[in-house]
Amino acid sequence: MQFTTSAVLLIALGLFLVGGVISVVRQGLRLFAVILGAAAVLAIVSGVLRIEF
Repeated sequence: MQFTTSAVLLIALGLFLVGGVISVVRQGLRLFAVILGAAAVLAIVSGVLRIEF
């Protein structure tokens, strides 16, 4: 299993966006939290798919 630079960056971006989701939920902006959550899931999934086995 080999982690490429783009895979690591995409997973890090996804985790950063998860932190944003938590922050936005605390502020009460649910619609924006859903949009950020979808972006976080897409970033993490694309990062995992870029890992070379």
